Amino acid sequence: MTNGLINSTLEKIASNEKKSIISGPFGSSISKKYFKEEGIPVIRGNNLSLNGEKFIDDGFVFVTDEKARELNCYAKCDDLVFTAVGTIGQVGIITSDLDYNEYVISNKQLRVRLDANKILPLYAFYWFSSKWIQKLIKQRNVGSTVPLINLTVLRQLTIWYPESLNKQYSAVNILENLNKKIELNNKINAELEATAKLIYDYWFVQFDFPDENGKPYKSSGGKMVYNEELKREIPEGWEMNFLTDEMDLQYGFPFSTKLFNSEKKGVPVVRIRDIQNCTISNYSTEEVDNKYKINSGDVLVGMDGNFHINYWNKENCYLNQRCLRIRSNDDSISEIQARYSIEPYLKAREKNVSRTTVAHLSARDVNDLKVIKANRIVQNKANSFFKSNLEKIVTNRKENEKLAELRDWLLPMLMNGQVTVN
Repeated sequence: MTNGLINSTLEKIASNEKKSIISGPFGSSISKKYFKEEGIPVIRGNNLSLNGEKFIDDGFVFVTDEKARELNCYAKCDDLVFTAVGTIGQVGIITSDLDYNEYVISNKQLRVRLDANKILPLYAFYWFSSKWIQKLIKQRNVGSTVPLINLTVLRQLTIWYPESLNKQYSAVNILENLNKKIELNNKINAELEATAKLIYDYWFVQFDFPDENGKPYKSSGGKMVYNEELKREIPEGWEMNFLTDEMDLQYGFPFSTKLFNSEKKGVPVVRIRDIQNCTISNYSTEEVDNKYKINSGDVLVGMDGNFHINYWNKENCYLNQRCLRIRSNDDSISEIQARYSIEPYLKAREKNVSRTTVAHLSARDVNDLKVIKANRIVQNKANSFFKSNLEKIVTNRKENEKLAELRDWLLPMLMNGQVTVN
């Protein structure tokens, strides 16, 4: 014991019950042929995170109750789940507020059941989800081609914790309050995006924006004219424009991967993999023109693989090749409207590509994209709403980044005794 902290291993804080630390079943035992529409959810890599999220309770496949009993690799409340193959370092915790009482782990996960008399499960989760433990796990990789950790590696992972459960709770309480604010901001953003999508659908798909009397335009008999390009009627005075004419577009710079670094030397480079979660994975010392710099609020589109599309929320970053930046002009539609206008096309392109082919979005594809634009009065109202909406989304995301930085800064000090809570 040092400074009131116990230096231990995961194996020593595991429950005394048989099979407290287990690996998932053999792959052939839990393959696609056993998956069902409902039943017991299967935890896979998409349910775990490297960003401090406890658990992503969505995107499941299922197995029957009988199959789950046969596999006998359940994860229940307070259990920790680690990724064993692929993105090692991911960890999640099953909490009491999730949608299901029990899960089964896939062949690519490891599960740990803890001794609650020694350690609070949430304390252990925060320890093992910390940046320095993620780094340690990656260093313990025993895979030859694909990153891998096994039960031996997992059992020997180090943990420091106060002997007093009350002191553990005090540390966890601070981290939980920070996380609750992050989760609240995420919920607010989800509602903001849902509201924006609803308004877009009513105004620009169903054409039931408020007319001069405050009534839904099309449903109240507003004048419609046939549009040859859309093969449908649109409100009188509206038009179809090419995305390239309507918005400010910029493709990314062909950075040399040889000059990429993770030591934050040079400028942050945004690659396709970074778009979905607004993260930075590489920096470059290469000289690059400022036209490739992206602003918070810009819409970014990945042009290979899955066509990730997202609003960016960081400053002073530069766009890598095979990515597209979309920004509004003074007299254009908004970024939110542009996103919702082109998203159906992107999803259709993804769907039509065979499983053995990587999807690509070409400059010609982008040049063919068109967006609908309302008359000036309606468009100004829409732009005002969407701009306010996007500003709130970006502000909440930036606040979450600061909160996460504070959490990650406090975490090691709380857990090694440098900071104590009265």
